[in-house]
Amino acid sequence: MLVSSNQLVICLTGMPGAGKSTVARFLQEFGFHSITMGDVIREKAIENNLPLDDYNLGELMKNFRKTHGNDIVAKLTVEKITNLENSEFIVVDGIRSYDEFIVLKSIGHVKLLSIHASPDIRYNHIRQRDRSDTPSNHENFLQRDEREMSVGISRAIALADESISNNNITVNELKEHVESIVKKWIDEYKNSKQENNITIH
Repeated sequence: MLVSSNQLVICLTGMPGAGKSTVARFLQEFGFHSITMGDVIREKAIENNLPLDDYNLGELMKNFRKTHGNDIVAKLTVEKITNLENSEFIVVDGIRSYDEFIVLKSIGHVKLLSIHASPDIRYNHIRQRDRSDTPSNHENFLQRDEREMSVGISRAIALADESISNNNITVNELKEHVESIVKKWIDEYKNSKQENNITIH
């Protein structure tokens, strides 16, 4: 795989309901193209005529990784990124293991941002979603957490380049935290391009 420094890729990790999708929307406002890793699993579910509910998507995710390796979703995501040659800034929503991040890190200037929130706050966030994979009750929510932990998300969260706590803060405060980190990373990326004599447009 060719390593490119022509793109800044920010990967988001965190437990379900922590606020990753909200952060991804902020980054889109900053000009980032958004890729959701969970869409890879949803696409496979559609191919196999499976219901797009929490249980089926969770089981498919585990079985897909077991069959093709823990980094398969990341490899498919890399393919999506390489098809976005004209997009300089990309956000990848949904890193579930550090192995996945390592795969993505091989493509160039890549950062990992973790979003934290307490279980109660995350459950409330999830229940407010209008999605087919929303857990039907608190027990299913906890089972989903266990699936995420079994994939290895804890290590990704622990080893992130930066982390943001989404506990008891407003949406605007969250956006300010994100903007501060992203501006720093964009500056680092542009400085890196200058050092490598790559023209910045």
